[in-house]
Amino acid sequence: MSAPVDPPAGGPVIEALSARAYTIPTDAPEADGTLAWQATTMVVVQAEAASRVGLGWTYGPPACADLVSGTLRAVVEGRDALAVPGTWEQMVRAVRNATRAGVAGYAISAVDVALWDLKARLLGLSLVDLFGAAGEQVQVYGSGGFTSYDDARMVQQLTSWVAGQQIPRVKIKIGQDRGTRTDRDLQRIHRAREAIGPQAELFTDANGAYSAKHAIRLAHAAAEANVTWLEEPVSSGDLPGLHLVREQVTADVTAGEYGSDVGYFQRMCAARAVDCLQVDATRCGGYTEWLRAAAVAQAHELTVSGHCAPHLHAPVAAATPNLRHLEWFHDHVRIENLAFDGVLDPGGGAITPDRTAPGHGLTLRAADLETYRVR
Repeated sequence: MSAPVDPPAGGPVIEALSARAYTIPTDAPEADGTLAWQATTMVVVQAEAASRVGLGWTYGPPACADLVSGTLRAVVEGRDALAVPGTWEQMVRAVRNATRAGVAGYAISAVDVALWDLKARLLGLSLVDLFGAAGEQVQVYGSGGFTSYDDARMVQQLTSWVAGQQIPRVKIKIGQDRGTRTDRDLQRIHRAREAIGPQAELFTDANGAYSAKHAIRLAHAAAEANVTWLEEPVSSGDLPGLHLVREQVTADVTAGEYGSDVGYFQRMCAARAVDCLQVDATRCGGYTEWLRAAAVAQAHELTVSGHCAPHLHAPVAAATPNLRHLEWFHDHVRIENLAFDGVLDPGGGAITPDRTAPGHGLTLRAADLETYRVR
């Protein structure tokens, strides 16, 4: 019998890394309690090795594309395409003087997702199977209900999810005009409950518009509407305020979408500031840091919820044992349906990642996006 042959050291070399930015108008003006916008920018990254292309993206300013094409490209090209955590570490080191949070972190996130997708495609595996499946389906909740919507538009959107697609949980924005219109917030909460009926879950998101005491008073005033999810009632940086609200209301208090590293999530969990930890792989450092954040949450006996970018999060969410659900965010669903083939169906309140396709199963429709290109 011949002696076994040692496997080759490393994998294919990453030959090219590129990024493009696309700014896509919303279908109507959108606003929450602390910000208004009429367009969203998607930065798309492609990583190439051995005739395979990995695809990642983030929602951030066009400057993310510049950082990918400059600082990160110099680090990533020429590295082992299978050694994603090692490349992730080198990217983090390379942006030290630019600081990790913000533009640099968003750019790293998009590249990291592209590299994991590339690795899965090189191995002929779905990302769910590369990570290791924890479940077949990922529960989702419909998310929109912007403060800029009038009642008719909000009701139409909510009923399209609950009655049309049978999604049994939906979220609206509150905190109108930085928390100065509590009357309007309460009216919209009760109108939303009336529209979706008594069985569907009603979530709210204040985007940090209130003080802690204000949020507590509002939650008590809205008790009859049975809100079960109160997202960022105060700034996500106010851990004592989040903890205070959590102690005083029956709804689950949640935050974490702006987390940029595992230490951020550890501090939030240790402060007992949330009932469910939100994690955004397009901001925190990609799939690599998502998995670490989920482990931190598990250590604190908490579930995690994926923030926005639903098609990007689907495979890693399916591989997360302590996942609660994923945000089916109106703006990003529109963009991802335009940008990719292979999009998923949330009918019945859950999506099922395609494990027959390599990677995350999406392919870029570059020609359809060209009219929106800004970088």
